[in-house]
Amino acid sequence: MSRLVTTGASRRAQLAAEFGKVAVLFGGDSTEREISLLTGKAVLAALKRRGVDAHGFDPRDTPVQTLVSEDFDRAWIALHGPGGEDGLIQGALEWLGVPYTGSGVLASALTMDKLKTKRVVMGAGTIAPEYAVLANAGDLGTALATVGLPMMVKPAAQGSSVGITKVKTAAELKPAVEAARAVDPIVFAERFITGDEYTVAVLQGEALPSIRIRPATEFYDYEAKYFRDDTEYHCPSGLPGDAEAELAAAAVAAFRATDCQGWGRVDFMRDVTNGKFYFIEINTTPGMTDHSLVPMAARHVGIDFDELVWRVLETSFCRERKHPKAAP
Repeated sequence: MSRLVTTGASRRAQLAAEFGKVAVLFGGDSTEREISLLTGKAVLAALKRRGVDAHGFDPRDTPVQTLVSEDFDRAWIALHGPGGEDGLIQGALEWLGVPYTGSGVLASALTMDKLKTKRVVMGAGTIAPEYAVLANAGDLGTALATVGLPMMVKPAAQGSSVGITKVKTAAELKPAVEAARAVDPIVFAERFITGDEYTVAVLQGEALPSIRIRPATEFYDYEAKYFRDDTEYHCPSGLPGDAEAELAAAAVAAFRATDCQGWGRVDFMRDVTNGKFYFIEINTTPGMTDHSLVPMAARHVGIDFDELVWRVLETSFCRERKHPKAAP
């Protein structure tokens, strides 16, 4: 039983004291721990600069129920990957009665699974690349025939491009599946869309300007996302007004179809042959490092990093304790 009630709308905060004592949850034990630590430390520093009573909290090292015993009022979730974005920490916070940022249990669990998310978003009318589930050896031939080459082989439930391989020849398919299955038991193949990658941040229900991404690598992989300095980011993306509006609408529609809340990022590929935008995935807890995309888009509309972190924290106001804490 949840000890939180969802109000459906956040509100603006004028004073840091309105947030109370805030835990920034970062680290964890997923394959994305390294990036989560970077995100969490950046978020923690920003909140402190704005006068928020914020404290770092690593659930790998400290039991999550400590949030109650240490009298935290809310949590800024900066955990990436399984355990942080898949509904587990959200469920724990619901049970503990600690309001938190971003999407809830259902949306977090759904969007952590790229395959299920694809099915839901396509069912709601957004186009996505053709795909095939790779459950056994016989599925490899089917994927080659129906999806074609080149293709992307992906684990269903990992973020930050962990375990993803671009497959250009039939001989590369089996090793790619093995690499993906090493991090997740469910693996699928997806048609590779030749063209530019675009990402759209969504903040409190509104789309921020799109960013066009041009990696120097085969695709926008883990290294390109977080550590390489030769990845090109274009914001504004260079899209004409009608295409920008189309992409923004598609991002918000995907966000709503999956019941996401608060903030996040939606990724697309634009096919160079037909100009169509193809949905790729949703990230409900995007990175907030010096290479990250949501801060880049926010800056373009005059929202600096500290203000962005503040506004994300405001999304925790959409959840309230069923039984408020007694006054001291």
